[in-house]
Amino acid sequence: MVNAGIGVHGVSTAHDVFRLPDLWQLHLYNYEGALSLGQTVHPIRPGHVSLVPPNTEVHFHYRGRSEHLYVHLRLHDGGTARVLPVMQDAAAESTRLADLLRHAVAAMPTSPPRATAEVWTALWRIAELPRGDGAGRRHPFVAAAQAYVEEHLAGPLSVPDVARAVGISHTHLTRVFRAETGLTVVSYIRHRRLQRARHLLLSSTLSITAVAAAVGIADLQAFNKACRPELGASPRDVRVAAPAGPDGSGP
Repeated sequence: MVNAGIGVHGVSTAHDVFRLPDLWQLHLYNYEGALSLGQTVHPIRPGHVSLVPPNTEVHFHYRGRSEHLYVHLRLHDGGTARVLPVMQDAAAESTRLADLLRHAVAAMPTSPPRATAEVWTALWRIAELPRGDGAGRRHPFVAAAQAYVEEHLAGPLSVPDVARAVGISHTHLTRVFRAETGLTVVSYIRHRRLQRARHLLLSSTLSITAVAAAVGIADLQAFNKACRPELGASPRDVRVAAPAGPDGSGP
């Protein structure tokens, strides 16, 4: 982050031109107006959010006093690229985004790392906003099911449990989950349990019995049997194969 604040425009002029040669512009709007890039005009409404790349000339058109939250930032290379519209309607998410950006504005003078963390959270939420073309968006029932699974890996989990938590039928959840992920709900639960088990085997000193219990597989024999196809080895062999730490002591 380079700067963040609350911008007030449209008081002395109805038209501004912005171009930041090296910085992205993130705006969350609380007014009605228009944003234009070249020949493309994007309506601005309260709750809309825009993300404009560096060195892009943007024209803002106001209808009187116009206020928005803004962040000017640099994005470093690396990670997975996401393609987003210049302008999106944040709808119900706009309140949460406003809270994050206000926290960033307040933290910027004294704690830039805190401000940066708030903006990163906002950017992830913006990247996952529902879009009319469905691109880059998880099915809401699938997203809710995955979140429920993550929160309950240590306990009993069944497809009816997950479907009930999400608020749809067992059959509907099974169909949409497989269409989006390529996995059955049961396979996904097993995969996530074993991935968490792998982390605990490699990174903690918990006993193998405790690791099994921590991922919702209380029976040690069943845990051993589940590990082999998913992790390629028994729990003990997974732990033994871990690279040694700096002191040669293992994970």
